[in-house]
Amino acid sequence: MSTDDTPTDKKKTRIKSCTEIARTRLFRVEALELEFSNGEQRTYERLAGSGSGHKAVMVVPMLDDNRFLLVKEFAAGTGDYQLSLPKGLVELDETLFEGADRELKEEAGYGARQWDYITDFTVSPNYMKNHIHVVLARDLYPERLEGDEPEPMEVVEWSFDRLQALNDRPDFSEARTLAALYLVRDKLQDGLL
Repeated sequence: MSTDDTPTDKKKTRIKSCTEIARTRLFRVEALELEFSNGEQRTYERLAGSGSGHKAVMVVPMLDDNRFLLVKEFAAGTGDYQLSLPKGLVELDETLFEGADRELKEEAGYGARQWDYITDFTVSPNYMKNHIHVVLARDLYPERLEGDEPEPMEVVEWSFDRLQALNDRPDFSEARTLAALYLVRDKLQDGLL
């Protein structure tokens, strides 16, 4: 058992092959033939994304050092409306911040003059290959762009001093959003941003 951040000398699991077994407009499913460090062999499946080369971005739009914006949109995974941060795919001809600014304008009706990179998240890394980049948007100004959303999103103002109340809401369940908000709150409180 490792108790610190020191890498172990353990032999790594080897991916012997990777085969696409299904594809949709948004996702690819891959079968991985794996050989573990002890010689055990298994087949795992993973969701690999579309393979389009697009990055994903999640925006934490700040009105000031305590207040931020969320959007409410229909979430097909839960079958109801959920609060989340603005997010989406960065187009191939956009930088990360250009894509973030466009998504913010499309979903929340704001642009930003100041951008900071926060982190990169995965979701269920045992089964999904997808990453999302979290960025902070400040010095907001009103500007709306037409997006690909099927209906306008409700924009909700919230604050860091009410994060527990946000987490307790039945229309809020996305762990990435909660983690991003706690990271940004702590970095702002510690003077790191």
